[in-house]
Amino acid sequence: MRFQNLTKLVYYLLLIGIVSCRAPAPTEATRPNILFAISDDQSFLHTSFAGSKWIHTPAFDKVASEGVYFKNCYAGSPGCAPSRSSIVTGRYHWQNEQSGQHAAGWFNKHVPFIDLIAANGYHTGYTGKGVGPFKYGEDPLRAENAAGKVYNQIRYPGDSLDERTASGIRDVNYFANFKQFLTDRSSDEPFFFWYGASEPHRAYEQDSWKRSGKSLAAVDVPAFLPDNDIVRGDLLDYAVEIEWFDLHLMRMIDHLREIGELENTIIVVTADNGMPFPRAKANGYEYGVHVPMAISFPSNFPAGRVVDDPISFIDLAPTFLELTGTSSQGMQPITGRSLMDLLESSREGTVDETRNYALAGRERHSASRYMNAGYPQRIMRRGQYLYIWNMKPERWPAGAPQRLMPDSTGTNLFPMYGIDSLGVHHSDWAFTDIDAAPTKSFIVENHDQTPYAKYFELAVDKRPEFELFDVGKDPECLRNLAYHPEFTGIMKQLQTIVVHALTQTRDPRVVGPNQEIFDTYPRYSPMREFPRPDWAE
Repeated sequence: MRFQNLTKLVYYLLLIGIVSCRAPAPTEATRPNILFAISDDQSFLHTSFAGSKWIHTPAFDKVASEGVYFKNCYAGSPGCAPSRSSIVTGRYHWQNEQSGQHAAGWFNKHVPFIDLIAANGYHTGYTGKGVGPFKYGEDPLRAENAAGKVYNQIRYPGDSLDERTASGIRDVNYFANFKQFLTDRSSDEPFFFWYGASEPHRAYEQDSWKRSGKSLAAVDVPAFLPDNDIVRGDLLDYAVEIEWFDLHLMRMIDHLREIGELENTIIVVTADNGMPFPRAKANGYEYGVHVPMAISFPSNFPAGRVVDDPISFIDLAPTFLELTGTSSQGMQPITGRSLMDLLESSREGTVDETRNYALAGRERHSASRYMNAGYPQRIMRRGQYLYIWNMKPERWPAGAPQRLMPDSTGTNLFPMYGIDSLGVHHSDWAFTDIDAAPTKSFIVENHDQTPYAKYFELAVDKRPEFELFDVGKDPECLRNLAYHPEFTGIMKQLQTIVVHALTQTRDPRVVGPNQEIFDTYPRYSPMREFPRPDWAE
């Protein structure tokens, strides 16, 4: 194939040193376009391609069936900003200082790959949510979003002609802005477009599912959540928003076909982290960090394959650079590996046995603990096992159970667990690393009721330092094997690999010099205050 041969030529030229500052790109006629679509908070099982009967994703299914479906893709983090940081830098978020932490500042020195492919002749831009939430501004902060030029001008009118299927859906018309982006490019420019939907991020319109012909009976409720109509309805409202993301993606695909660009466009579809429910988003478990991933390029990548190799978001930047014939010079050193060997292979299942693990991590999410402290985790998927290192097990994983009232003397507390005198839960009063949701409120309000107490414990209780799950048998991560004697050998092996990887990538939590540096970064978003806990003494 012509494109593959050109890519290999670039690679060999780089090896022998003929190319230095910038890799020679393929000719304009063969340089591929790239449409990168990323939803906001969607877990790995929640596409119809993956078998879901209550979520319909024809656009994702099309990309997966006409391309490569990556069965084991792990986000950079179970939270949006650090995860998106990993995508555009090709580095773990702990390597990116403030530019890898939620609601911190993005610094100029962390150059995203999008800048380089734009300098290499690509028309670039984004709609919806870019690389964030980060603080952008004046030097040394980066001025422009790391996803490039924003295309959010075209919006839904909010009147009787508004087609949105739920009031919680953002008013940005993603597809219309994509068309405007294409109109703005020169006729000879290839493009890279970041379609970053805000869906299915909360808040949802409760019971929006009732207008969509959905059924409570069809829902698969994960075993870490109570199975009742409140939770089922909440999951269906989540499904409505996933389908909105997918609808606009299908419109983009159809438009590319109409204008004759589809065959020369690589389409990548994924999500930044897992679903916004207790024990999912902002957690290192499967439903928090394992995300959908499909990539298609019908003219070059053998289609209809399911690949089992574990891959990471840090692998995307080097892949996009290789696809566009662009050097990484100017970026911080890239940690990830290009996926081109997997994409160009005709094999299914395990393609490259050297890709034997994927790493992810978490620091802080929202302001949910004393002095803005996070809940540091390092996470590894290797083989059938998911390994989690909870580095500060003395902290509450979902946030403190009680917070200080704002504008008070510093001693007045909201009620424990955020439950008022009438028994009503207020989400912003406790456990604030879990997004406000009917599911969260039900679990907290029934924390001492049989049979619901176990769901409360799963969602908010303190956790041991180490967790190990056989995700083939236990994808909901309910049976911790870390302290079972028969898994002692596996635990030692996995811990050795993780520590080595974190040492190689200079993770401050392991190599210092300041192991607490992440908790010191400023937060440019609303803050909460908490009473001083025992661990801060």
